[in-house]
Amino acid sequence: MSERARHWRYDELPGVDLLRARYVRKTFVRHTHENFVIAAIADGVEVFHHGGGDQYAGAGALALVNPDTPHTGRAGVPEGWRYGAVYPSADVVAEIAAETTALRGTPGFVSPVLDDPYAVGLVHQVLRAADEGNALAADTLLRVAVTRLLRLNGGPMPQRKVRTAGARIAARARGVLEERMARPPTLEQLAADLGTSPFALLRAFRDAYGMPPHTWLTDARVRRARRLLDAGTAPSEVALTVGFTDQPHLNRHFSRIVGVPPGAYQRERKNVQDVL
Repeated sequence: MSERARHWRYDELPGVDLLRARYVRKTFVRHTHENFVIAAIADGVEVFHHGGGDQYAGAGALALVNPDTPHTGRAGVPEGWRYGAVYPSADVVAEIAAETTALRGTPGFVSPVLDDPYAVGLVHQVLRAADEGNALAADTLLRVAVTRLLRLNGGPMPQRKVRTAGARIAARARGVLEERMARPPTLEQLAADLGTSPFALLRAFRDAYGMPPHTWLTDARVRRARRLLDAGTAPSEVALTVGFTDQPHLNRHFSRIVGVPPGAYQRERKNVQDVL
């Protein structure tokens, strides 16, 4: 079976990314999303590492990931998996939750997998409506889907841990890596600048962000690359700006996190804007 994927936006659904894909050999490395992930499995099985263990989502189930939550992704059966996904921003989900649920605080999903064929159908209807340019249907169906998922599987987002000395060091390290994304220091240099040891920094960073600094940096580079591509910057320029050695280096990491190459990502999203 061939792999195919389309990652796009529909201007009438602001704050929401859209994806339709079939993957067989695709492996998503550990990464995060700024937005929520609501992935509706149509066929096959997806396995994703989340919260310390592997989660399995088959046909009729949804994979649900809160923003900034590290996770992976791969096929759970030889034929892979086919799915459609919507990625609403935290603001979009909070607005819907405030209007249609009794949730207090910042809303989020409690379980990473929910068996609900009806909600799976709603997600695919959102994608179909966006394809057809039916703004009223796309907006309505998205709100119905998010409301249903929050009522079935919603709760307040976990509160951040009390800021320990290790957490403060991790936050400072993150700030340095954000500022020096194109030319980051070594782990030893970073630890010395922060007045700690490499292994102490590594341990603190993992505890705070769920991944080591080099993995977090790749994830952050891809996030920034997406913003630059959305702004119309050429992929070759984006690669150097965010710290990849060249465009093939960007292509490899971008595809392993976003699911499509940066050129295809940019073309699809630009085409939608041009049409509208």
